[in-house]
Amino acid sequence: MSNFDACLKLVLHHEGGYVNHPKDPGGETNMGVTKRVYEQWCTENDLHQKDMKDLEFDDVAPIYKKNYWDRVKADELPEGLDLCVFDWAVNSGTGRAAKKLQTMIGTVADGGIGPNTLRALNAYIQVEGVESAIATYTDIRQTFYEGLSTFDTFGRGWTRRNKETETEAFKMAGIYLPS
Repeated sequence: MSNFDACLKLVLHHEGGYVNHPKDPGGETNMGVTKRVYEQWCTENDLHQKDMKDLEFDDVAPIYKKNYWDRVKADELPEGLDLCVFDWAVNSGTGRAAKKLQTMIGTVADGGIGPNTLRALNAYIQVEGVESAIATYTDIRQTFYEGLSTFDTFGRGWTRRNKETETEAFKMAGIYLPS
């Protein structure tokens, strides 16, 4: 059973609405979808293109599903970890999210989650558990953010998002940690 809808709601909470910050390398964005990605989606699917400020949930959900959720094979990831990988894929790209997961589990970090990655992940989960996988992945993500030159500008928001994603991921996995 897909956890997509629940995860997308959490991602959109963090993505918020329309933003066009001059220091954001993604440029004009709404609901987490950059203008470039949205324009490409409309062209590929023969859709009428709206102004970025007018995008709604139904405009972006199929983009998230195809361009992020499906690319990281989130339906095949353990519940909770699917949210972590999906959220990072949206925030920093599917290749980066996949490579960091692959590095964490000790398999070839090629940025494409396929049968070998899923086998290695299952073996990792058998030994380490989902709780550890979520916590470790969150730590790797935080270290990545802290190494970015734009951390001074966006770091508080990224850190909050990362920690909130971890908390929600634990809940999805049925893990409730003391506050």
